[in-house]
Amino acid sequence: MKIFVCIDDTDNLESRGTGELASMLADDVEKKGWGICSYITRHQLLVHPDVPYTSHNSSMCFSADVDERFLGALISHSADFLEKESAEGSDPGLCVAVAERLKDSEALIDFGRKAKQVVLTQKDAYDLAQKLELHLTPHGGTGHGVIGALAGIGLRLSGNDGRLKGGLKIGSENSIFSVSDICVHPHVDAVSSMDGYILKPEEQVRLGEKMKTVLLGGKSVLLVMPSNNEAGDVPWRTCPRQLLKKY
Repeated sequence: MKIFVCIDDTDNLESRGTGELASMLADDVEKKGWGICSYITRHQLLVHPDVPYTSHNSSMCFSADVDERFLGALISHSADFLEKESAEGSDPGLCVAVAERLKDSEALIDFGRKAKQVVLTQKDAYDLAQKLELHLTPHGGTGHGVIGALAGIGLRLSGNDGRLKGGLKIGSENSIFSVSDICVHPHVDAVSSMDGYILKPEEQVRLGEKMKTVLLGGKSVLLVMPSNNEAGDVPWRTCPRQLLKKY
């Protein structure tokens, strides 16, 4: 079965980030033979004075194909992991959803989108999780992270939100690759301009530094923009990271 796992609010300003803990948790799932995990996506939530967060208010989510027999053990391990590994002063939350059992995916997606725009409460999160029969639990502090954990799964499920954790390692900065060669990378499904043009396999792209893909149309997409049209340059170059913040 396919599941989604999301964690939020596990860190403080001196500790490992939530993304690193999500990677550790995904590694545990595979090491224990419970399933195969996907890439991790970072989902930006509302930054507001009434919302407590460490630095950027983002949650981390991954999907996994798991054997149904191990679902209970996976959830129990994830809970124990957060209680052990989360930083002092954090308010961690955990959400686990089974894709095929989702009763109202649109309601979950809508919650995720609202979490980017308005202040939501723990009651809002628990009420929806109970209605949809999702696993949603606090694991320290105020447990405020349950809001982001639930929202992160909704945003991941939408297929159109989030940046993949970690940078792409394809070639050196300023090197030139064809789209077909870029898409050999296991975490790149397509190369697209920011206005939605899907580049053809033979088109060439100049690579920038610290490249990231974003989740669009349920795929991991490397975004590019027109080059500076200097003589001899290729038509496209990868987008700098500051342009990806809206994802």
